[in-house]
Amino acid sequence: MMKRTSSSHQADISLPESWNYEATVAEVEQIIKQIEAGELELADVFEQFTTAVEYLHQCETFLTQRQQQMDLLIEELRI
Repeated sequence: MMKRTSSSHQADISLPESWNYEATVAEVEQIIKQIEAGELELADVFEQFTTAVEYLHQCETFLTQRQQQMDLLIEELRI
C-alpha cells in the first residue's frame, strides 16, 4: 500500500527550470522496463527503483502545482 504524501511535503521539492514532465515520465517508464526485463543486478534494481520513486514525487509535485494554478484561475473567472 502506497502512502500518500501531504501537500506540504510536495512543496518541499523544487523542480529545476529545465525540468520536463514528459521526459521524467519517460525515464520512469525506461526504469520499469529494465527492472521488468531483469536487465539489472539486484543492487541496481534498488538504486533504479529509488530513482523512479524520486521522479514520481517530482511529477506529483508538478501536477499539484499546476492544479493549484488552475484552481486560482478558475476562482478568478468566478469573480
